[in-house]
Amino acid sequence: MPHPISSPPEILTFGEAMAMFVAETPGGLASIEHFHRRLAGADNNVAIGLSRLGFHVGWLSRVGTDSFGDFIQAALTSEGIDGRYIHADSQHPTGLLFKERAQDGADPRVEYFRRGSAASHLTIDDAQEVDFQALNHLHATGITPALSESARQLSHHLMEQARAHDATISFDPNLRPSLWSSESIMRSTLNELASLADWVLPGLSEGQLLTGQQTPYDIAGYYLDQGASAVIIKLGPEGSYYRGNLDGQEKNFTVPGCRVAEVVDTVGAGDGFAVGVISALLDGGTARQAAQRGNLIGAQAIQVVGDMEGLPNRAQLQALEAEFPNV
Repeated sequence: MPHPISSPPEILTFGEAMAMFVAETPGGLASIEHFHRRLAGADNNVAIGLSRLGFHVGWLSRVGTDSFGDFIQAALTSEGIDGRYIHADSQHPTGLLFKERAQDGADPRVEYFRRGSAASHLTIDDAQEVDFQALNHLHATGITPALSESARQLSHHLMEQARAHDATISFDPNLRPSLWSSESIMRSTLNELASLADWVLPGLSEGQLLTGQQTPYDIAGYYLDQGASAVIIKLGPEGSYYRGNLDGQEKNFTVPGCRVAEVVDTVGAGDGFAVGVISALLDGGTARQAAQRGNLIGAQAIQVVGDMEGLPNRAQLQALEAEFPNV
């Protein structure tokens, strides 16, 4: 159902979108002549996934006043994203990335051209018009605070304001070590932001690096002690692990992953997982249903080229959940 243009978004994500050029054939980027342009960005992947499921989602960012910025805005508009919080920046360019076509389920090599981009100049002032009263949920990632000090301040501000207005908050660390000046700053910053979230969604290796704990149980315990109500950890093909008190008492369990016939592109799997978890919890589902849906949508994301092309609409999701009722 279309959302009235005058109605402010009920869900907000924020960060950097980039124009992505995916190699048409396998091989090193230096030898590739032909690329296909697509959209990339963890937070806008989640925005698109939730929008396809019928939620009214806004995305806050800056894009350059260039052809790639126009492409990003048009792509998000076509996905039903509310763009009222997208700011056009005439002084700085839209970020780009180039991605290899990987084979046999390998993680593709990615080269970024994002230093000094429009989104790296995000500030708290870019959130002046956000209607927090209308907000039910905020999704944050660990990528945005890595872009710049002002973007880190914006992340903290949005999460604090969402919490003050009783919106739920999800946080995916989405580690990008190359964007940080040091590992210790990355850990302290992201753990501080995670302490503002209700639902923390790390991968297992991310959780180990950030918390110094080794087991899913102890990683989850670290974030529960920080104030989270649920920690759902991505275990790759093995599925996901839940520990939290969403259902009124603390529980912990593992939900097996979904079998995938062929892994085409692993990038975007974690964003698909986030879409599944967030949508299920906002739909009123249980913790187990959230983990199951996270696994299911994450599995769809890795079977296609591109970061968000495999994210289902509501009818497709219902068909998938009917096909895999106990995944």
